[in-house]
Amino acid sequence: MSEKADSPKQNGSIKRKSGKSNNEEGSKIAIKMKRYCLTLDLKDDPKLISEYEAYHRDVWPEIKESILTSGITSMEIYRHSNRLFMIMDTSDDFSFETKAEMDKTNPKVREWEELMWKFQQPVKDAKPGQKWVLMEKIFDL
Repeated sequence: MSEKADSPKQNGSIKRKSGKSNNEEGSKIAIKMKRYCLTLDLKDDPKLISEYEAYHRDVWPEIKESILTSGITSMEIYRHSNRLFMIMDTSDDFSFETKAEMDKTNPKVREWEELMWKFQQPVKDAKPGQKWVLMEKIFDL
């Protein structure tokens, strides 16, 4: 995912959470992570939406590798109508800028992004050239 999302500010748009994981001895240890939520629209065409979903059922291995090696530990995309919502959990040192630089030098990621743009369109308040837009967290329980 070649992020053109603005760099998130440290103002609550990042959710820091401590996950729990077992170490080798079976003890619980805290894991620092960041969570990002982003949105993007698909073109409002049922055939294109169906094709987009088919690509995401069988994401290219190079794309998965690119996502994981950038520090993204988990990624989910949900759809309602033509609106997409992405949840990304990342390592604490993840950077959108670093991910974007990695993507620029990866021909398969560039090819994937170009292909996906056939199905995607920016949300109405996206900046020029921006695809996925970072969402603001308004509630946390």
